[in-house]
Amino acid sequence: MLLCDIGNTSYHFQSIQTDYKEDVNSFLPQSVNQTVYYICVNPKINKLLIDLDNWIDVSQYIDMKNYYETMGVDRIIACEAIVDGVIIDAGSAITVDVVKKNIFEGGFIYPGTVAMAKTYKDISSALEYPFNFQIDLNSLPKNSQDAISYGYLKTLYTEVNSLKQSIYLTGGDAEKLLFIFPNAIVEKNLIFNGMKKVLERVL
Repeated sequence: MLLCDIGNTSYHFQSIQTDYKEDVNSFLPQSVNQTVYYICVNPKINKLLIDLDNWIDVSQYIDMKNYYETMGVDRIIACEAIVDGVIIDAGSAITVDVVKKNIFEGGFIYPGTVAMAKTYKDISSALEYPFNFQIDLNSLPKNSQDAISYGYLKTLYTEVNSLKQSIYLTGGDAEKLLFIFPNAIVEKNLIFNGMKKVLERVL
């Protein structure tokens, strides 16, 4: 089974034998002959795939009444992958979603590290620091780098831990957030796991 997670920059393919990415600007989906089960957050690519019979949109198999209308399909599929827990997807944005007994309870969206770092820089060049993910969030900072790091990370740390559930980290910055949530489970294949779980119900 060939799965594909399509974002704004790449097609991410995965099967038992392979795991690779193709650029959305140069890759031709019609070049793939086998059946591909996919999700896509890229409206332009969605239009290209409509007429390709071997590209199957996994989102058609999801019971959408469990989610809200404007929720991204990548977040929905990640929620389908777990029974209970908090999913933190740390990418260009940080999304936090809560699942209890296979039901989506709600979630929130937080700026990603690059976006937030730019915000601080735009306020003042004196605030242009990389985030210190190894900061002690139990002590108030006494230097500028830790001050911006604390301001950014403490809210996320406090809110997530208040939910008192298992934490799943995924996305490009998952390893960085492991310093903040040391007991979390890093699951980089969470979306693919969710796709497989949805497909197991219908195929």
